[in-house]
Amino acid sequence: MIIKDITNSIEELAPLHYAEDFDNVGLLVGNYNTEVTGVLVALDTLEDTVDEAIANNCNLIVSFHPIIFSGLKKLNGNSYVERVVLKAIKNDIAIYATHTALDNVQSGVSGKICSVLGLENTETLIPKSNIVSKETIGMGMIGELPNAMNEVDFLQFLKTTMKTACVRHSEYLGKPIKKVAVLGGSGSFAIQNAIHSKADAYISADFKYHDFFKAEKQILLADIGHYESEQFTKNLLVEYLTKKFTNFAIILSEKSTNPIYYI
Repeated sequence: MIIKDITNSIEELAPLHYAEDFDNVGLLVGNYNTEVTGVLVALDTLEDTVDEAIANNCNLIVSFHPIIFSGLKKLNGNSYVERVVLKAIKNDIAIYATHTALDNVQSGVSGKICSVLGLENTETLIPKSNIVSKETIGMGMIGELPNAMNEVDFLQFLKTTMKTACVRHSEYLGKPIKKVAVLGGSGSFAIQNAIHSKADAYISADFKYHDFFKAEKQILLADIGHYESEQFTKNLLVEYLTKKFTNFAIILSEKSTNPIYYI
């Protein structure tokens, strides 16, 4: 089996042309014709991730985030990005990234959040009109909790279920939470979409100070952290690839790549 066999399968789930224009997805390091010894699936590719791949005899890392994003002009090992790429090349390890290609499918990043939270009757939050597909393509999802919850209970449920040490949220509105919008990663750009969709709450990450004012007493905003909102993505990919390649080593990275700590 070669790398192209694995990536073709991933692209059945998340075609690369679904990715946003600013993104850098696909095979970032390596050759499509290389024989695969094993696949390590991770959220990020760091030096520890490459070490983990080496320890598990995996010569392909399937990562959600692209380690090469804005381009490299030098490979001197002076930044963590350069060191990762150099280590991967020296050890003949390929790196493939899905990022916003997987963000834009219903069964992708935000769809996984919906599944973890048990949301029902889900649909795409921000549909794209320029992509022809059997399903609606776009960022974010919106769905309903099986039973309405008060705001405090909802936030506690969110904190526990999404395994986060901190939930930053806008002011309480004194109304039950039933309809919930979600978007994995940095999602402040979709606050108005969540409001227009009549969501009671919007879950995402990386909200800045002034973003919370945009709630306008119409919605409960909940920032659960970037890593936390995307943490189950690698599980999604492992489950998918394991079904596709039943007799092949598809390994879930056990290392946390969250750069943020709480005290």
